[in-house]
Amino acid sequence: MEKAQNLKSAAQRSNAVASMIRVNQAGEYGAKRIYAGQLAVMGDRTPAARSIAHMAEQEQRHLSAFDKMIAERGIRPTLLHPIWDVAGFALGAVTAAIGPEAAMACTVAVETEIDRHYSEQLEELGDSDPELTAMVLEFQADELEHKATALAQGAERAPAYPLMSAIIRMGCRTAIAVSKRI
Repeated sequence: MEKAQNLKSAAQRSNAVASMIRVNQAGEYGAKRIYAGQLAVMGDRTPAARSIAHMAEQEQRHLSAFDKMIAERGIRPTLLHPIWDVAGFALGAVTAAIGPEAAMACTVAVETEIDRHYSEQLEELGDSDPELTAMVLEFQADELEHKATALAQGAERAPAYPLMSAIIRMGCRTAIAVSKRI
């Protein structure tokens, strides 16, 4: 009886970790697409665009690490990549079209939710997966840096900042919830 419960518990932990890796890979992919949409509209000549390009490089590094982890551990990626591809690019393009402050407001909203999400994962992981824990800690620090940069570059001056932030954050929470499972 105890052995069966231990096996069930180990399987649940394994499924939870697979879900974490799946959603993290999807999130990094979505972030990469948001920044691609912003850069497509903004070009690369403004200070905001240069900051976004730097953030995009970090997101690509995060994505590559999660891609590798998915392959090594045999985890199925989310089936929603085509949706995150289009939705991420569109969100980035629309916020950049509103202006640099709106593009930065998008970053603040997304990174606020990612920080919360990563903190929840770290609490759940404890010391059960040191490799994933180290990766999440490192990437969380980068995401907080992105948020600080975006705030410093006027995110809160974006038109309708509280509303825009609330809508983007709600979208992020929804994307996280569905990417864990689908």
